[in-house]
Parts: sequence; structure tokens; C-alpha cells
Amino acid sequence: MNEKRAWWKEAVVYQIYPRSFQDTNGDGVGDLNGITKRLDYLKNLGVDVIWVSPFYPSPNYDNGYDISDYRGIHPEFGTMEDFDRMLHGIHERGMKLVIDLVVNHTSWDHPFFVESRKSKDNPYRDYYIWRDGNNGGPPNNWGSCFSGSAWQYDEATDQYYLHLFTPQQPDLNWANPEVRDRVFDMMTWWCDKGIDGFRMDVIGMIGKENYLDGAVPPGGLYGSFEKSCQHTETTHRYLREMRERVLDKYDLLTVGEAGGTVEQGIRYASLDEKELNMIFSFEHNDGLNDGTELGKWSDHGAPLKEVREIMNRWQLGLIGKAWNSVYLSNHDQPRQVSRYGNDSPLFRVRSAKMLATLIHMMHGTPYIYNGEELGMTNAYFTRLSDYQDVEVHNAWKQWVASGRVHPEDMMRYFARIARDNARTPMQWDDTPNAGFTTGTPWLAVNRNYLMINAEDEVGDPDSVYNYYKELIRLRHTHDVIVYGSFEPLLNDDENVYAYRRVLDGTVLTVLCNWTDRTVPCGLKEESPGDILISNYALHKEGVLQPYEAIVKLGKE
Repeated sequence: MNEKRAWWKEAVVYQIYPRSFQDTNGDGVGDLNGITKRLDYLKNLGVDVIWVSPFYPSPNYDNGYDISDYRGIHPEFGTMEDFDRMLHGIHERGMKLVIDLVVNHTSWDHPFFVESRKSKDNPYRDYYIWRDGNNGGPPNNWGSCFSGSAWQYDEATDQYYLHLFTPQQPDLNWANPEVRDRVFDMMTWWCDKGIDGFRMDVIGMIGKENYLDGAVPPGGLYGSFEKSCQHTETTHRYLREMRERVLDKYDLLTVGEAGGTVEQGIRYASLDEKELNMIFSFEHNDGLNDGTELGKWSDHGAPLKEVREIMNRWQLGLIGKAWNSVYLSNHDQPRQVSRYGNDSPLFRVRSAKMLATLIHMMHGTPYIYNGEELGMTNAYFTRLSDYQDVEVHNAWKQWVASGRVHPEDMMRYFARIARDNARTPMQWDDTPNAGFTTGTPWLAVNRNYLMINAEDEVGDPDSVYNYYKELIRLRHTHDVIVYGSFEPLLNDDENVYAYRRVLDGTVLTVLCNWTDRTVPCGLKEESPGDILISNYALHKEGVLQPYEAIVKLGKE
């Protein structure tokens, strides 16, 4: 392997969901000053990049992903002076800052949309996607990502506007060059302010090419917009323009929330660097669902065979052609130890460390979601009122209120996979509200904070936190972890996820027991070298203990 070196390939990224990270003024909502307060914690962990989810002014119909001012700070999060102080503190500690770019849609409170909906001849009308109805209904049969139609009727002008998410998130019309000018000017403004990159929200949807009816899945209520609005040639053209007009002028990390297939991932993140540095793939999350008309809502687990097939396909498919991002959890997914591992008191720590080993030794830039480094778990809420997420409440209306799904079944699905599982406040210590706030938290704190919190873990050499710290240190030490080839091992093993990395004669062998049982694994002794890291101090010959992870470093 002779891949071109780049700082963003060698970095480890830590994602902060600011609403849930640290509150400093007692209003129950995390803020930018809270991030600044915890920078030494992150520096001690060893991460290189901090990605902060949206902190812009927003009416919060979708927790900040409905932005009403792209150059401001939501008052709940602080002021621009607070942002500048945070940015300075990050840079002062040798870390970098990535911010969210949410430009597939705006809030319906954004001044552009307020003007756009006033009249058909308003100068801002074409900033959004307006269409006449069809036979007394919406322009086509598309469903939104959050249930219901993707079209909202507006009485003022007797037309519908497109919203691929909530009605409060109207889609921008990227076909209008003025829209692209505005977006690129805004991006340049933030770059000149000193930020170090963008995580681009649903960026694979910006290039709409037609408005034809989509296929309706069996038992579904609406058609899919995928063929018309996802991964289109138009999207790639817009991204190349973005690259030429903004991105190439700075030394940035760019990661697109795009999903799609391996082939589509290569288009976005090709090593020719014409579009983005990397994308987030979704298959190892979304691809594990049952594929029923309920979409993501199911009891489907995370069998090793399925996870391995998907992740290995991305590892092998992109290496040498494009750059990977590797992760298991974020603000849109449940806690990884609850979904992929085992969050019982007996196995949580071992399991969390095993999953971390699996990801951090792979090819690609690893992403840590806040609290993951502590082994935080799902919240397991028992009442619908415990959930704040619009996706949950819309799903309840669509499937339960209509009588199509039993309430107990849907609550079980929510407990397994709802996004609020990852959005409960960060667990800092064992004081009330886990040290997150002195007020009433916007979302209930997970009740297990007395047993799982940062104060305990930072000082415990055997904690999940300190295991992550060591994984990050190793990545910064050994080039084979960053630039080595990827070779799957034991592909038919039902219990062990194994692979090796090779670079200039150095061999890294990774063995991860995916189960709560002791299982045979002769490869442990057969692999060259000595143990580099493991979540067990004592090992047994020829086997891997429950959720055991072993990494060996040697020579070919």
C-alpha cells in the first residue's frame, strides 16, 4: 500500500451532541461553554478532531437540524463569543473542529423560506421546491423520512413544497445557482473563521433530478424518492462545484452523510479528491433491519455474519480507491454496546472494549460518539412521553395510532433502536443528573449513571475510557493501523470477527469474539508477533473468552 498521507486519515474524530454534553448555566440544555469546560477531558483521551453537531439558531422541530440562521448561535447554546472561545481552546490544545453543514433543507423559519412562501413571484420562491398538486393531492407519492407525505400543502399560494424530512424542514432548490452561491458564501465565512472541516448532513440528497412517483414497498403507504433524489449525477456535479469554489481553498476534513453502495461511496470519496474526503455508510446499521413495511422499527439483532459481510465489503471495496470512515454509533443510532454487544453488568465492559477494538483497528478514520468511550448504554425508556425525538412520535402516529402495530411491540422497538437512546445526557459523575446540569435535563439521564460515569472511569486503568485512550495512542504510533491493507480472516466462523492489516512487512492481526461464550480460535497462537492490546489480562490457549479482543503485532 502506498496511500498518500493526510492528517485526516491519521486522526480520530470525537462527535459531540451539544444539547446533551455539558450544561453550564442550569437550563437543562448543554452549551458551547460546556464543551470548552471539557476540552481537557478530550485532550486526555487523545482525540484529534472534535465534531460538534448543530448549534445554530433553530425552532428545534428536529433537534437543531432545522436551521433558521446559518451564521448564528442558538441562544440555548451560547453566543458567537462563546463559539470563538471554544474554537480557540480546541486549537490551543492541538485539536481541530468540524461543524455540521445542513444544506439539503432549512427551517421553515429561515428568512429565505419566510419570503419564499409569500407569493409565487417572490424573489426567493425558487430557493425551494414548489409544485402544483396532482388530482387534488400532492404532486407525487413520495413519503418523507419521518413518516407521512414528503409534500406540504400551503394555502397561501395553493401549491405544495417538498420536505424530505419534517414539514418544518423545506428542501432547498440546489438547481437555483443563487442557492448554491449563498451556501458556498456561508461555508467560506465559517472557513475564514478558522473551522477545520464539515460533516455534511444528508448531502447525497441535494441533487433532485425528477419528480416521478416512486415504488411503494409491500404494505407501505408512500413511494420512495430514492431514484430521483439520492446519489444522482446532479449531486456529484454540485459537490465538484463546492470543491472548486470552497473546499480546495482550505485544508479541511470533509465527511458526507451519504450512505448508498460501495460503488457510490467510491464516487463521493475517491482518492482523486474531486469531491469529499470520506462518507458515512449506513449499511451496517440500516442493512440489519428486517426490511418490512415498518422500515427501521424491528427486533432484528446484529448477527456477526451480517455485520461482517457488510463491513468487510466496505473495507475491501474502498481500500486503494477511496477513504473509509468507521463507526458503530452516532446521534442517529442507538448505543453501540446495546445494539451490537452486550450491555448487561456482567459483559458490558468487555463487550464495549471488543467493539472498540474491532473499529479502531480497521482501515479508515474512526469516529467516537460522546459517551461511547464510557460504554454508555441505551436508556430503555418505558413511556412514550419519555421520548423527545420527532421520529419516534411520528412513527407512533403512523403505525400505532392507526392500529397497525401493537403499542407494546412499538415500545420494544423504540427501546432497541430509537435515536434518543444516544441522546441522553453525558454521564460525568455520580452527582444528581450525572453532573450534566444543575437544572432539569431536557431529556432524562440514563438511570445507570451511578455505575457508568466519566469521573470513575478516567481514574480506573481498566475502564472503557482508558482502553479507548490506548487504542487512540496505538493508532498514532503504528502506521499499519492507518495505512495497512485489509485482509478478512475466518469468514465462515460464526463467533469470531477476524482480520489482519499488513504494511511493509508488518502484520497486525485482530481477533474479536462476538459472543458471551468461550469459543475455539487456534488463529490466536498461529498469528505472528506479540499481543499489542487486549481486553483480558489473562488468556487461555486455543480459545477466546466471552467478548475477548486480541490484537497481535508482528512481522510476515
